[in-house]
Amino acid sequence: MYTPRLKTKYSEEIVARLQEKYSYKSVMQVPKLEKICLNQGLGDAVTDKKMVEQACDEMTLITGQKAVATKSKKDISNFKLRKGMPIGARVTLRGDKMYEFLDRFITSSLPRVRDFRGINPKGFDGRGNYNLGIKEQIIFPEIDIDKVNKITGMDITFVTSAPTDEEAMSLLTEFGLPFKK
Repeated sequence: MYTPRLKTKYSEEIVARLQEKYSYKSVMQVPKLEKICLNQGLGDAVTDKKMVEQACDEMTLITGQKAVATKSKKDISNFKLRKGMPIGARVTLRGDKMYEFLDRFITSSLPRVRDFRGINPKGFDGRGNYNLGIKEQIIFPEIDIDKVNKITGMDITFVTSAPTDEEAMSLLTEFGLPFKK
């Protein structure tokens, strides 16, 4: 049976390194990546209904898992927004798909970012989760640039079981995320 490369790397190398670094008593204390959430908010979707569909299709292509349209929670008259209108797309990845996406993200997508000097280490939330914003969805090799109508960004959240930001950063660095020094 096939297991993703990073999943194997986590169980064979990363657990041992983190256990040594933070001297956990049990292997179960070692922080792990629980899920990766991708979220795309489309403000222009108020006027153009097809944008949400295209965003969902693109996110489905990128992640290999069907994206869901997100709907607005309340009316905002200044933005011509009604409750229940589709205004974004999101995907939550767990298990093998999560490790597959992380592997592709680190090895092929991040190097395609223009003027890339590493990701910002200030994106931690204080509870061991990391948020990262991407300005263009065309960095993903799965997306055909000729078919893209509008370049949109997205937010990626890495949810870990780490109790502190420092431990979460160690975990994500071990996976290969290139943080700025």
